[in-house]
Parts: sequence; C-alpha cells; structure tokens
Amino acid sequence: MKEFEIRADYKNDTLVVYQAYNKVIAKAALENQKFTAPFSFNRMTWIKPSFLWMMERSNYGQKPNQEYTLALHIKREAWEKALELAILTSPEKRAYPNPKIWEEEFENANVYVQWDPERNIKGTKLNYRSIQVGISRHLIEEFNEDWIVKIEDYNPLVKKILNLTKSGEFEKAKKLLPVEKNYPLSGELARRIGADI
Repeated sequence: MKEFEIRADYKNDTLVVYQAYNKVIAKAALENQKFTAPFSFNRMTWIKPSFLWMMERSNYGQKPNQEYTLALHIKREAWEKALELAILTSPEKRAYPNPKIWEEEFENANVYVQWDPERNIKGTKLNYRSIQVGISRHLIEEFNEDWIVKIEDYNPLVKKILNLTKSGEFEKAKKLLPVEKNYPLSGELARRIGADI
C-alpha cells in the first residue's frame, strides 16, 4: 500500500464519498436526493471516500450531529474536476517545491485536499493515508445540483458494524465493509494533490 493513494468504492461513472449529519439534515437529503435547509450552503463541506476514516471521525455515528452516515454517489468526472481544482491544506514539498506558489494558490482555492492517517476496523492508525476533499462555499451549489447522482442511508450498516465490533466480532464486521480499491490518477493529477504515482 502506498502512503498517499486514493482508495474508493467506485464504478465506471460514479464514486462513493461519505458524510455524517444529524437526523434533520440527513432525512431531508435522503428524501430530496440532494441537500436542503438546514444544510448550510455558506460553509465548506468535506467529502471522504474512506468508510473507516468516516467511522473514526463520527465514532460510528455516535458523535453529536454525526448520527447519520450518508453515502453520496457522485459523478467521477465531478470528483476529478474537484481534484484538478484542489490545493493541499499545507505546503507539502512533494507537491509544492515553491511555498510562495502554494500561498498564492491557497488564497484563491475552491477545493482543498488533506491526507489523514487511514484507520483499521479497530480504529488503529495505519501507516498510509486517506484523502478528504473540502468543497468551498463557492462550489457547494454545483456540488449539490450537478455532482450528486444518489444519496444512500448507511445508518443501518454502520449500526450493524458497530454492534459486531462491540462484541469483538471483527472478522464478521470486516465482511460488511464497502469494498474500496485504488483509484487511478493521471501523473499530473497525482502531483497536484501530492498522491504517490
């Protein structure tokens, strides 16, 4: 496993990213198959293709306001557009030999990329990373209207996996995890987001 690579549940045209919300936002999103109030269109929203990283972030839906895990099926072309527009949240030398250029790009960016330690089913940090992508408020309307193909409720799945892990049945829980495989990137795109080529 390379340290910086995207792993995702994807098909020919779509890719799954995860977000966690409270019941009101989640139920409205599921009903309308897009986000509506009280979802905020005035702040950045982060999308994550790693299910286990999302589980770490939301503590399996047990953190306040993160009780509902949504699986957003978004267009692959939109995902790649986001990566093309992205800037890393810090001036990593592997992507930005010149920190001045990073500074200028960061000021004007509409999409941000962060690499966080991936987790296993027990929540242990692994020695490779998982990507999360921040969509700025300037792109949120487009994200909501044009990128999302389908929104699924993963709450029952999250609860099932949580119950199995609580009773120490990790092998059973692992079998329920979404299958995430390496996502192919062009050399140019990989360099832009600091991914391994």
